[in-house]
Amino acid sequence: MFGNLGDMGKMLEGMQENAQKLQAELEAKTFSVKSGGGMVEVVINGKGEVIDITIDDSLMDDKDSLQILLIGAINDAYKMVETNKQNSALGMLGGMDGLNPFGAK
Repeated sequence: MFGNLGDMGKMLEGMQENAQKLQAELEAKTFSVKSGGGMVEVVINGKGEVIDITIDDSLMDDKDSLQILLIGAINDAYKMVETNKQNSALGMLGGMDGLNPFGAK
């Protein structure tokens, strides 16, 4: 049913190595999002951690606007990270067309 179990083990090992490489690549990427016409910029890494925030000085006296712009920018940046993760995972799976654990072709 599964063909050669040794081949399946090698396939799973290769998949694990690819997943680890993909994770490292994702974590190394950064995403920058601006909101409010560039008045707020948030930079987030592939882990979803905010690594930098830039705020225009004119917002320092407008707490409500600053909060809204920060929330929007952080949410948009996080969505970019999640979309990148999904696309990368799908790309990795797409590259495994020739690998079928059930031996059928």
